[in-house]
Amino acid sequence: MKEEFERLYSAYHQQLFQYVFYLVRSRETAEELVQEVYIKVLNSFESFEGKSSEKTWLYSIAKHVAIDWIRRQSRKKRKFEGKEYEWSEREFEIEDKQPLPEDIVMQKEEIQQVYRMLEKCTADQQQVMILRYVQSLSIAECADILGWSESKVKTTQHRALKALQKQLKSAEDARGREEGAR
Repeated sequence: MKEEFERLYSAYHQQLFQYVFYLVRSRETAEELVQEVYIKVLNSFESFEGKSSEKTWLYSIAKHVAIDWIRRQSRKKRKFEGKEYEWSEREFEIEDKQPLPEDIVMQKEEIQQVYRMLEKCTADQQQVMILRYVQSLSIAECADILGWSESKVKTTQHRALKALQKQLKSAEDARGREEGAR
């Protein structure tokens, strides 16, 4: 059991951390949540039936842990503000000021622009784009992690790409108007 856990940890820790970080946008919170993921893995490893790959099983646990944290934060925020409104996964975000290696790569303006535009997509679209293009998972793996059909993943990915293309076009048009006004 110990060897198996260490193998899972060494094989997937960095990927799971990055995935959770993209969802919660806080280094400290992501570290805590990934530890919670591994506690759940330890507690449920014996019941893992192998119906999905280890990778999709781990990502699924990570997704649920992150969403549970987001919901708790959202409830705390609503309670604090004394307002009642419907929960959304992107409602409560904390930005981490400490750069990760991926953050350093994102310093290029084009990449930063894509990430800003991705934030304008729906939460489902963001998850699919992160899993598919940041984590490089297959459509089948994404479907397993998200508990969706493969066609829903494909449709969501298609819509996200269309939304990003539309936003890029709008940004390019705006830049062209700015340069023309100079």
